[in-house]
Amino acid sequence: MRKGRGMDLLLTNARVAGGDGALVDVAIDAGRVAAIAPDSGISADTIDLGGRLISPGFIETHIHLDKACILDRCSAKRGDLEEAIGEVSAAKKGFTPEDVAVRARNVIEKAISHGTTHMRTHLEVDPVIGLRGLNGIFPLIEEYRWAIDIEVCVFPQEGLLNNPGTDELMVEGLKMGARAVGAAPYTDSDPHGQIDRVFEMAREFDVPIDMHLDFGDTADELDVDYVCRLTDQFGWGGRVTVGHVTKLSAATPDHMAAVGKRMADAGVALTVLPSTDLFLMGRDDERNIRRGVTAAHRLLPLGVNCSLSTNNVLNPFTPFGDCSLLRMANLYANICHVGAAAQVRDCFDMVTSRSARILGLEQHAVEVGAAADLVVIDAKNTEAAVAELAVPLYGFKNGRMTFRREPVELMSP
Repeated sequence: MRKGRGMDLLLTNARVAGGDGALVDVAIDAGRVAAIAPDSGISADTIDLGGRLISPGFIETHIHLDKACILDRCSAKRGDLEEAIGEVSAAKKGFTPEDVAVRARNVIEKAISHGTTHMRTHLEVDPVIGLRGLNGIFPLIEEYRWAIDIEVCVFPQEGLLNNPGTDELMVEGLKMGARAVGAAPYTDSDPHGQIDRVFEMAREFDVPIDMHLDFGDTADELDVDYVCRLTDQFGWGGRVTVGHVTKLSAATPDHMAAVGKRMADAGVALTVLPSTDLFLMGRDDERNIRRGVTAAHRLLPLGVNCSLSTNNVLNPFTPFGDCSLLRMANLYANICHVGAAAQVRDCFDMVTSRSARILGLEQHAVEVGAAADLVVIDAKNTEAAVAELAVPLYGFKNGRMTFRREPVELMSP
């Protein structure tokens, strides 16, 4: 780093994500991008990026902090969804706010170290866990604000209408400061009734909706159709996201296109969780095992906004994970046969700019006036970042460095 005066920080010899590949200087002042220009001559403390990629920070739209890192408390013999829900249901009886915070802190710090600057965490409530998950996470929102913005989506993992007391806990969670409301209709005795009630809560508290939806191996009876209908009815377009929707991976091309057009018209976004969906789906197949990961990149041309996210980390739903969204983008590209350069770039957008739209973030980009929430990646462009699983070297939140990783050095004799 070279010392100077003027702007707070100057990142020289940078290639801006989505740009033309030219080398530029990115000046940061008062927490925002103040200038972008080649050979700017601006005086500031300087970091030479050596032609590396600078991007807006990665965004987790769907992750479960409350039940992360509990493999040592659970068994996974079948590896299916029913077992995962049962194992976590038993384990969460022993959760305390302090326990949740310890495990979540580990996940948050991993996410920060991989360049994530924004996160929506889905936290479950019910009479078993009560509000202990929220009480463990809410203090961390302030503790880590220097590096990451975290918002809470409260939801009923084990049912709402069939689980007395859960409704009141969801309402209390929203009063405590949850900024989104979620659902898991496939665990409810009345799936559409749960969806109805969640839309009521969203209107009462004026918050977006982010549902776990249509988790299964066939394209029969898609609840997303009903969600689109309610989104139109209540004018909630652009504020509704559905996660998983693995059933759509089994749809015919015509069916998928029809559903995509319906979602685009209604303003319903999709989040695909590659690791979890791949791990849990196709469990009954003995050969030619279905992957169960919906091809989000095929929905983008139809006008559907899509994101890729982590979901679970080191628990029975997903016994893997290091919180790297570049790894999720690369995994998705492999699963869904993404090869065209433009579509690989779409994968990068689905963990940055498209994710920003789901969280309602404005000007999440490397451009003048935007918040300097940035990540520097050891690659020359977004396509290479995804294809090569490139390493994030620096992170910045409001212009302040949040992590640093040294580039690898080969020790030739």
